[in-house]
Amino acid sequence: MIITALDFNNPKDALALADKIDPQASRVKVGKELFTIAGPALVEQLQRKGFDVFLDLKFHDIPNTVAGALKAAASLGVWMVNVHASGGPAMLSAARAAIAPFMDTGGTRVIGVTVLTSMDEEQLSATGVAATPAQQVMRLASLVKQAGLDGVVCSPKEVGLIRQNIDGPFITVTPGVRPIASLVSSAGGQADDQRRVMTPADAVAAGSDYLVIGRPITQAVDPQQALDAIVHELHATTES
Repeated sequence: MIITALDFNNPKDALALADKIDPQASRVKVGKELFTIAGPALVEQLQRKGFDVFLDLKFHDIPNTVAGALKAAASLGVWMVNVHASGGPAMLSAARAAIAPFMDTGGTRVIGVTVLTSMDEEQLSATGVAATPAQQVMRLASLVKQAGLDGVVCSPKEVGLIRQNIDGPFITVTPGVRPIASLVSSAGGQADDQRRVMTPADAVAAGSDYLVIGRPITQAVDPQQALDAIVHELHATTES
């Protein structure tokens, strides 16, 4: 349920953090900066440590280019990879076709990024999108569903809408998740450039499947303790 974001600028720090958390309690996310620096070797090292890896590269290009990139990512054995849903139906269909052999055997999953959590209505308008974030998320989530992908990345604030309007198995992965203490404290885990945020318990209550959490875990004095506290909070919420 929790994906720890390894948002580091070098593999040494990423692997050191990985050594401090239990792969049974969290998957890990490798994003653009870390993957550009460390490459596939880091993914393989994390997998040897027992982690499922979410390769967060947000592919967005012409259909053939995205298809080739997804085949390369799936060949690494990553648990999940993503593309920008705004790439359109042809790109999403090519992504589905390229990764179908991996998806259909229970391997790599592919999800579509809807609206980044740094975007609000003003930011969307500046790009020529005349819609609220929620409206645009639903438009793109529908494209992702029609293309046969596994789910979406979205703000936790839009998860409820997706659950209400999209039927069947459909993964929701939500960044912009912050424990309450992180939202009110200036130490480790503030909202930073993310604008549409929510607490872990509220995100799960809304229907989120996977919570992407970075600084509240990675910058904690004891990362495993921080992870355990979040897991405990989630269990307490679901059992109440």
